[in-house]
Amino acid sequence: MAIANAHYNFLYVNVGCQGKISDGGVFKYTTFHRKLISNDLGIPEEEPLVGRSQPVPYVLLADDAFALTDNIMKPYATDLQRGSPERNYNYRHSRGRVVVENAFGVMSAVFRVFRKPIEVKVESTVVDIVLACVYLHNFFRSQPDVCRHYAPPGTFDRENLVTGEVVPGSWRSVTSGDTGMRPLPSFPRNMTQRAKAV
Repeated sequence: MAIANAHYNFLYVNVGCQGKISDGGVFKYTTFHRKLISNDLGIPEEEPLVGRSQPVPYVLLADDAFALTDNIMKPYATDLQRGSPERNYNYRHSRGRVVVENAFGVMSAVFRVFRKPIEVKVESTVVDIVLACVYLHNFFRSQPDVCRHYAPPGTFDRENLVTGEVVPGSWRSVTSGDTGMRPLPSFPRNMTQRAKAV
């Protein structure tokens, strides 16, 4: 589970929990969540959006697995009427959340260790590998000369402002076909002559 900013940098990463547990379930037991609840993260004070007077809090965008709070926004339920404000919100919300998907995608396209299961004897080593890649990702993103090679223009998904369609980033073609799963060996399924005779 990770939190990324609008510049595709990781702000927080929690590594090592079983994949079958939802991110929302993992999140509520993290230090980040405890600090968010106790207002100890240094989040700026509420302020009005441009052109508005009502102050609003800074928020994180999350999926349905998370609880809705003052600082966590999630999408409306599905089956919304086309053109409704809620459906438009869901579209924009989804576009905002794709930032973290792009950050992970670029990282996995560059650091090929993520293209298959990481085989190590000690589980903590996997955590160290993932965190090292996260730190390197953020470092490369912060260095203009390196960033031009690490994530050149066209790397990340973008929105065509004329059509509103999402143009996939180049990282997707690098990782397409990667399932992260080992291929299983095939075994003949035809019966043997002896089994056929029985």
